[in-house]
Amino acid sequence: MVMRWDAFLAVVQERGEYPAPQEAERAVRVVLALLGAHVVGAERAELAARLPESCALVLLDPLPAAEPLTPERFLRATAAWIEGATEATAKWDVGAVLSVVADAAGEELMRRVLLQLPPGYDLLFGHPQAT
Repeated sequence: MVMRWDAFLAVVQERGEYPAPQEAERAVRVVLALLGAHVVGAERAELAARLPESCALVLLDPLPAAEPLTPERFLRATAAWIEGATEATAKWDVGAVLSVVADAAGEELMRRVLLQLPPGYDLLFGHPQAT
């Protein structure tokens, strides 16, 4: 069963320790838009199907990126899109959002999503892979 938007947002707000739901929503929208540009094909569609409709629309909206961002560049891009953010706060935002996305996706889909991304994204999702 797909998590409802308010439940998804509440979990992100809790994990990110955001004082207001608007801060959690801002992080969700930025992180999912960036992620959506880097995950393609069946995995992106499957991931969108496991997220609330509001999240799915953000994930599916961006055009594919010309080249994949390393995890470090993903964090910098997140910081650039969130007013007043630093790389440290962006890491916090990314972790809060992507850990909830990983929970919604499940292990098998997360494995396939991570195969599309450069090494190191497993840590951003909170699912370190054995090397």
